[in-house]
Amino acid sequence: MSHHKIEMKNVSFAYPNGENVLSDVSFCINHGESVGILGENGAGKSTLLLLLTGVLTAGNGEIIIGDTRLTAKTLGDIRRHLGLIFQNPDDQLFMNTIGEDVAFGPRNMGLSENEVETRVTNALGETSIPHLRSRAPYRVSGGEKRAAAVASVLSMKPDALILDEPTSALDPKARRRTIELLRGFSHTKIIASHDIDMIYELCERVIIIKDGKITEDGDTRKIVIDPFIMDENGLEIPLFMQSFI
Repeated sequence: MSHHKIEMKNVSFAYPNGENVLSDVSFCINHGESVGILGENGAGKSTLLLLLTGVLTAGNGEIIIGDTRLTAKTLGDIRRHLGLIFQNPDDQLFMNTIGEDVAFGPRNMGLSENEVETRVTNALGETSIPHLRSRAPYRVSGGEKRAAAVASVLSMKPDALILDEPTSALDPKARRRTIELLRGFSHTKIIASHDIDMIYELCERVIIIKDGKITEDGDTRKIVIDPFIMDENGLEIPLFMQSFI
């Protein structure tokens, strides 16, 4: 399977109560791109990520990963290549220790224990938390939980990282560590967030969603510094620029 693109074609989604969340959404993200997904609360950002990873099923349209259309039959294989990191790390960490959480994915892939050990060691090293291997998830800080959640995905060697609000509820120091951690990865990254300053730092491209539709798709450094565009979409320019207005 080729994994040089992640594509949505005319995708729409509504919840069972009839609430329309996304309408006719289309985009293509190429291998190695870092793309920020912006929008007000309820715009459909998290829903979009859940659709990409098959947690939710589109009402119509197509989702294509590489050259493979996302269906019930291809979902298992596709999920090996897309690493979803939830907004709340507690939704991702459920084993007795962080080391066991990081090992969970590789073990479910049927890998040998030697390979599992190698992947756990490497993932903990990449996220700078090998010292937390034997710690229970509930006994580490919010920033350390976030790093552990990233490690639990990296151990499966995905082609793309898909992150929902990766800096949410972090103190400034933990936020900075998380940004630097993500900056170091060459993976394709899709990041949904209200943290516009973080998106400005990490993503060369931004997609803005309003009322379930894409209103902007282009160069981050042109779009997010435009007060008119941001205001039209219920957003603000980055904090570091607001003093210049």
